[in-house]
Amino acid sequence: MTIPAEIVAGSTSVWIEPAATDPAGDPATSATWTLQIAFRTNTAGEGATVTGSARSDGGWDVALSAATTTSWDAGTWYWQRRITSGSDVVITGSGTTTVLASLAFTGDPTAFDGRSQAEKDLEAVQAAIRAIVSKGAKQYSIGSRSYTATDLGQLMQREAQLKAIVARERAAEKVAQGLGNPMSMFVRFG
Repeated sequence: MTIPAEIVAGSTSVWIEPAATDPAGDPATSATWTLQIAFRTNTAGEGATVTGSARSDGGWDVALSAATTTSWDAGTWYWQRRITSGSDVVITGSGTTTVLASLAFTGDPTAFDGRSQAEKDLEAVQAAIRAIVSKGAKQYSIGSRSYTATDLGQLMQREAQLKAIVARERAAEKVAQGLGNPMSMFVRFG
């Protein structure tokens, strides 16, 4: 299955799905089977079903139009791939894809925060540490949790965890961009 790992809202995504296998283990090709992929998220009223077009090699061409994805919320979307032939319906796969927010806008742009959740949490923890250490705050709240000066050790431990998560995210992003792993160091002798 070649469903994209990431889809940008408001953009067209095109890919090829190979022929599948029916319950008897026989090839299920586009000559006799229809492919549909359903996309859903945890927001009521959001979802789409796309039907593949038959290919001469037995697979399917699949296209999600920009008009279909333009209203998609950024986040995790779930997909389910199924093939049908007459009254037979076979689920051939399921998984998740990440929908990224589009940066396109009309008129005046609104604020955009493209940071990961770990980056946002790291900023909040660092603000709490600063408030307690430099401003002498007796208490600081992050979400529904309150911290005091005696919890400074917990905050510093959480900061270290979040820094490691953010570093891994940034390294993975560099690798995905083809820039190599910044965590790797090579040494030449002689």
